[in-house]
Order: sequence, then C-alpha cells, then structure tokens
Amino acid sequence: MPIDLPLIWAAIVGLAVAMYVILDGFDLGIGVLLGLTERASERDQMVNSIAPLWDGNETWLVLGGGALWVAFPGAYSVIMPAFYVPVIAMLLALVFRGVAFEFRGLAVAGKSFWDFALIGGSALAALCQGAILGGLIQGIRIENGAYAGGAFDWATPFAALCALGVLAGYTLLGAAWLVLKTDGAVAARARGQAKMLLLVVLAFMAAVSVWTPLAFERIAERWFATPNIFYLWPVPLATALTAFACWRALDRGHEVTPFLAAIALFLLGYLGLVISVFPYLVPPDLTIWQASATPATQEFMLVGTLALLPIILGYLVFVYWIFRGKVREGDSYH
Repeated sequence: MPIDLPLIWAAIVGLAVAMYVILDGFDLGIGVLLGLTERASERDQMVNSIAPLWDGNETWLVLGGGALWVAFPGAYSVIMPAFYVPVIAMLLALVFRGVAFEFRGLAVAGKSFWDFALIGGSALAALCQGAILGGLIQGIRIENGAYAGGAFDWATPFAALCALGVLAGYTLLGAAWLVLKTDGAVAARARGQAKMLLLVVLAFMAAVSVWTPLAFERIAERWFATPNIFYLWPVPLATALTAFACWRALDRGHEVTPFLAAIALFLLGYLGLVISVFPYLVPPDLTIWQASATPATQEFMLVGTLALLPIILGYLVFVYWIFRGKVREGDSYH
C-alpha cells in the first residue's frame, strides 16, 4: 500500500495548528484578562504563570507555517495574499506582545505602557487568527491556481463572528489556566470569569454552527446528508457534555478539570472544522492533493520533521514539568 504523503503532511499541519491554538491560546487569553485586573501585583502573578512557557508555545506556529509553505506551496501561495492584512497584523501583534513580556519585567517606570501593549497585542493576535479562520471557512476565490480576490475579501460579518469567538475562546482557556496555576484573589476571580466566558463561547459556537450550514451549502451537505448525519451527531452531543463538565467542575472548585474541559471544547470545535472542510485545504476548490509539493520534496522534509517532532514534544513536556505547581503572589522567574 503506497504512503499518502499529502495526507501525512496534512496531519502534521493539523497537529501544529491544534497545539498552537491550545498552548498559545491560553497565554493570549491571559494577556486579554490583564485588562480586567487592576492590582499590579495580581497582574504580575498572572504574567508569571506563563513567563517560562509563552515563547515555547509559539514554536507550533512556526512549525505549522513552515510545514504549510514546504508541503503545500499551492495552498500557501493562495492563503498568504488572501489574508495578507490579518497575517501581518497578527505577526506584528505577536512581536509587540513578546517585547512587552520582556520589558514589563524590567521596567522601573512605565510598566502600565507595557501592560497595555501586552493586552492589545494579545487581543489583536486572537482577533486576527479568528478572522483568518472565518475567511478560510467561507472560501477563497481562485482563478488559474492563484488568488483572484481583493485585500479585504476576508472582512465579512461571518469572519467578525469567528474573530470574536476565538477571542472569547482564548480568554476562557486563559481563565481556566489561572484557576489551575494560581491561588488567592487571582484564582477566585478567574473561576467566575471562566463560568461567564464558557457561556459566551457556547453562544459563539452555536451561532457559527447555525450560520455555516445556512450560508454554505457544501457544509450543510457534509453534516446533514445521509448517512453522514448518523455518524456526526455525537460531535455536538460531546460538545454539550464537555461544556457541562467544565461548568460543573468550576462550580465544585476543581482546578485541573476546567482547563482540560476547555481544551476538549477547542478540540471538538477543531474536529467540527475538519469535518466541514476536509479534504479541502483552501475551500472550496483546492484539496490537499492539488496543493501539495512534489513527492520528492515531501519525502525529504518528512525525514527531518519526524526527527524534530519528538524533540519539540520532549522539550514541551520537560518545561511544563519543571515549572509545575502554583504561582503565588510575589513569585517571579526574572
């Protein structure tokens, strides 16, 4: 049986995107939550809960972007011009956020400015990622293998809905992380915020779930045509049960379960997205096989990538293990 290289590379890109969304998602969410925190010492506690982790989390963005460029140049050459504006805005936001992380820990005066930069950079990055997601779902216009739209074709009400939904989802992850990693007033406030954000995220998920089949016939056929509907109905059911488990865990004072449940919600939403668009890498026209590089290129890069992935995963486990435990007020890694 021949190896389906495009399918393997699609799985690698999918893994990188999922890991980035989960890992960088919660520290982007904490950046947003800083804007709802008044006491400087509590802001320091929140930032210190992710200080050893945030830059390593962004490794997955580099891996996903690089894999897309190398393995699927046909998709990369369409996606980049289609989303040039939000991609550049996202990268600038991530750069400014990274600078703010480092400078706020060293600043004697003007710390509030770097806090503002961290809040703004986190929020803008999340909104841009959501807008790109919405633009991909609604489809990209291609003619003769090239992008045939304008610079702002992605800017639609549906993309705005997805942008706000991703922002809310990241903030939920951030609040759940603070419940897990902090104590005192920060953890208590985060628990209340997580419950409110869970309801907001569910509202956005419901809105997107209703909007997509009504607006995009190809998605309606994927979910509601027989026999698909008989196989896919467990996905929304699992989402509802996971949300209930998250709410119940928050209500009962659990610390680990809310974060795991929030991750599970994201993974279920991601699964729904994959079901809606697969095998199209650039909906509605470009499949993973049509967009893929030559087999020789994919084979060559696969060797290095498969060697690199265990190193990245090992580093991830090592760092999270070293910095396990609660971060209390006054703790610092600087």
